[in-house]
Amino acid sequence: MPKYDVIVVGSGVTGLLSALVLSKHGKKVLILEKSKHVGGNCNSYVVDGYQVDTGAHAITHLIEGPLKRLMESYFDYLPVFENYGDYFIRTDKRLMKVPSNIKEFVTFDVLPKMDRLVLSQAVTKALTYRTFGMDLSKQSVYEFLPKNLSQDTYDFANTISYFLTGKDMKHTSAQRVLEGSAFVRDSVTPEQLEEILKIDEKNGHEEKVLQNLIPLNLHTSLQTRLNKVSSPLTTLGRLATNKVSYSQGYPRKGLKSLLNAILYSLPKSVEIMTENPVHKILTEEGVVKGVVADDTYLADMVIHTGFAKDLPYLVEDLPPSYVKELEGIVQTKSLTIWLGLDTTMEAFNYIGSEIWFKEKAYWAMPISNYDSSLAPEGKQLVGFSFIMDPEKDESYEIKKAYETIYNAVPDIKEHVEMRHEQILIPEKASVTIDGNFADIRTPIKNLYVAGTDTDRRSMGITRAAYSVIEMLRIVNSDGNLHMRGAKSSPP
Repeated sequence: MPKYDVIVVGSGVTGLLSALVLSKHGKKVLILEKSKHVGGNCNSYVVDGYQVDTGAHAITHLIEGPLKRLMESYFDYLPVFENYGDYFIRTDKRLMKVPSNIKEFVTFDVLPKMDRLVLSQAVTKALTYRTFGMDLSKQSVYEFLPKNLSQDTYDFANTISYFLTGKDMKHTSAQRVLEGSAFVRDSVTPEQLEEILKIDEKNGHEEKVLQNLIPLNLHTSLQTRLNKVSSPLTTLGRLATNKVSYSQGYPRKGLKSLLNAILYSLPKSVEIMTENPVHKILTEEGVVKGVVADDTYLADMVIHTGFAKDLPYLVEDLPPSYVKELEGIVQTKSLTIWLGLDTTMEAFNYIGSEIWFKEKAYWAMPISNYDSSLAPEGKQLVGFSFIMDPEKDESYEIKKAYETIYNAVPDIKEHVEMRHEQILIPEKASVTIDGNFADIRTPIKNLYVAGTDTDRRSMGITRAAYSVIEMLRIVNSDGNLHMRGAKSSPP
C-alpha cells in the first residue's frame, strides 16, 4: 500500500494551497480529486471563444492578507493582478459608486435622504460598539436597522447581505457587513506567519520557505499600494476615508492564471490523482491512518478540504455532538450567467463591478475590461451572479435571472451572442447568524479540515487562504509541520 506523509482530499484552491505549503516543508503529499479537473471554483475555461471563470471573483485583502503572504512565502511563480476598480450601484438611470464612508452616504441619492442619514447613524453606532469590544456577530442587520425605512433601502440592505453571506438581512450579522465593507480589516503580518512557521531548531531541520527570494510580479498600480507604508486607520477613522475596493485585484488572464501559478509552484513531491474519489478515511484507535479510494493509501496526516459536512460519510464512529455541529453548517447556491457581447457596450464601460438591488438582485463584472483577451477582439464578456432561492426550481431561477438582466440593461439583449450558466456553491459555509463552522482539528488525531467552512473571514479564495494559514498554525502546534512523519502529541 502506497505511503505518504500527507493525503489531501480535494483539489480546490484550499486543497492545492494546503499541498503546496506542506510540501514546501518537506512533506510527500498525495492529492485525491473526485472530478476530472483540479481547481474547483478557482478555474477558467473557454465557451465559444470567451474565457469564463467559475463564478465572478474579486480577490480581496491583497495588501496584508493571507493570499499575499502565501504567495510571498511559497509561490515560485506569481500571477499578475490588475487593480480591481470600484463597486457601483446600477439604477434605471445611471451607475453610482457604492458608499463606504459618511461623505459618500450623504450624496448617495439612490436612497431617500432621511434613510441615508439613518443608515450613516446605524453604521456609526455599529462601529462604536465594535470599537469597544461588543460582539455583533449574532445581531442581524435587520435588527440593527431602524424601522420605517423605504422599501428601496430595505432592498439595498438585503442585496448587500445576500452577496456577503448568501442570506438576507435577517440572517446576516452586522459584523459581517462591517467586514465586507472593509470598515473592519483582518490581515496577516509577516511576523505572524513567521511565528507560525518558525524552524524547529531542536530537530535541526532548516527550512527556507520564508526567504521570499522571488520578487513580486504584480501590476504596477497595485504594487505601488502593496509597498506603501502608512499608519493604520482606526476603525472609526475609516468612516471618513474608507474605500470598499481597498487592496482588491483581478488576476490577469482570469482565475486560471492563479490556479496555474499554484500548480507551477508545486514540488515534485506532490502527486495529483483526478477522477479518484475518496470512499473512506481510515482510522485506528482514534488516529488517522490513510484513505480508501481506488486503492488504499496510507499517511501520517490527512487534510480534508471537501465539504466538512461530508465527513460523517467518510469516517466511522464520529462523536454525535461533532456530527450535529457539522450538520449546522449553512450553505447557499449561486447562479452565474456569462454573456458574451458582440461589441463593447457603454453600459459596461468601467473597471470594477456593479450591483442591481431591485427585483432579483445581481452582482456583475465585465471581466474582459481587465484583460481584453478573455473575449474575442472587439467583444465583451460580462458575468452576472445571483443567489438562488432554495424554494424555487432551478429553471425558474435561471429564467428570472435573464429577465432581471434584460430589465436592468435593456440594450444588452440585442448584443448577446454567447450565453452560459453555472450553478455553484460559492463557499462551503455561509457566514450567517445561526450557521456553524467546522473546527480545523477533528476528533480524529492528525485528521484536519480546511476550507471556506472553517474560517469566517473575508470571502472566496481569500477565506480559503485564511483557512490554510490557520491550518498551518494548528498543524505546527501539534508538532506535525516540521518533522517528516511526525507523531508527537499537541503540547
